[in-house]
Amino acid sequence: MYTAKGQLDRDALLRQHVPLVRRIAHHMIAKLPPNVELDDLIQVGMIGLAEALSRYQAAQGVQFETFATQRIRGAMLDELRDSDWMSRSSRKSQKDIEQALHRVEQRLGRSPLESEIAAELGMSLEDYQSLLGKVRGTQLVYLEDMHHDDGDEGFLDRHVADASADPLAMLRDQRLRDALVRAIQALPEREQHIMGMYYEHDMNLKEIAAVLGVTESRVCQLHSQAVARLRTKMRAH
Repeated sequence: MYTAKGQLDRDALLRQHVPLVRRIAHHMIAKLPPNVELDDLIQVGMIGLAEALSRYQAAQGVQFETFATQRIRGAMLDELRDSDWMSRSSRKSQKDIEQALHRVEQRLGRSPLESEIAAELGMSLEDYQSLLGKVRGTQLVYLEDMHHDDGDEGFLDRHVADASADPLAMLRDQRLRDALVRAIQALPEREQHIMGMYYEHDMNLKEIAAVLGVTESRVCQLHSQAVARLRTKMRAH
């Protein structure tokens, strides 16, 4: 969008991409604990959008929406890191679930049922499912989350330009992708569907719940459990 003088109309672009900020915030909030406020994420995302507008250069050949999405999500992730949004008890619960899942899987030689994981933790099934809802911040690594400790440069900024020049890095990346695909294929069928709908088709919890005929909280529980299974399998990588 340009003004009558041929300059980029930043105000118009800002207004146009407010829904993008809200969409990213709604998608991210589903993986976070109840203490994280949606409005706070949106506010931080708007700051990221404004930063994207000030830094965007069309000559770089990247569409603005793609560029802005990275900046908006990065701003939200930075805010969550600074706020230490996941409590110590939630981190411990996450670790306990993953360890119990691993023990049962090693013992049975297959993906354990929810009831089997609950038994390993010494909990009722209802209490275990409640715990899954509380640790819903559990997630796999986002590319935007891979930062150096001494700078703000992101993973894509560091690697996208020279990845083709490093065959070893490409091989490692392909092995990681292959391992993740195998881990996802080993998930129980319903959890596979949830991961596909959520990450591949960008559906929110309400939409997934409608497809599966369950509640949003149940989708949240199953998502947390699926990610715990994946983290357990991917730990070696």
